[in-house]
Amino acid sequence: MRKSMVFSGLALVLMLFILTGCIPGDGSYDFDKPAGFLSGVWHGWIAPLSLIMGIFSETVRVYEVFNTGWWYDFGFYIAVISGFGGLSLSRKKKKDK
Repeated sequence: MRKSMVFSGLALVLMLFILTGCIPGDGSYDFDKPAGFLSGVWHGWIAPLSLIMGIFSETVRVYEVFNTGWWYDFGFYIAVISGFGGLSLSRKKKKDK
């Protein structure tokens, strides 16, 4: 039991370090190389982490400023809606008596 808790904790920390490498506003996108559809999907998935990191860093944003426009927006909102809207589908409904 103890080993699995340590392994889970290390896996969580490693995953957080990996996820923060692709966060919006990290300087990897500019006018010549804007973020596209797949970047929008990724940024939508990690939006909660971006929000928390944005509190502590002025350069990190939830949304990439240098993007391709509509396609980036579409990917971002699909990921946000599927991630957070899907939570409501998994909740159990109360039965009326």
